[in-house]
Amino acid sequence: MPLKRASRGRTKGGKGSSGVVQCTNCGQTVPKDKAKKVTSKLNLVEHTLAKELRAQGAYIASPTVLKHYCISCAIHFKILKIRSADSRRKRGKLR
Repeated sequence: MPLKRASRGRTKGGKGSSGVVQCTNCGQTVPKDKAKKVTSKLNLVEHTLAKELRAQGAYIASPTVLKHYCISCAIHFKILKIRSADSRRKRGKLR
């Protein structure tokens, strides 16, 4: 059978098995190196209140949240795009 992707959709290389994580959206168990990782900042304070507090010199923490998505959820949320066979062979940024 011909390969669709040289990496088979994973980033593990030759290191054997990797751990598993759960998809943030659907809860599916996905290999850690196959899951798509998205980091986002969490706003703890409303925008207008944060603007006033910063004007007074206050520091407002905004922790980063790491989300793992399975491939089907990543496509659904447009984190990944379906690419043609030619564009799959090309290296580079996806977004």
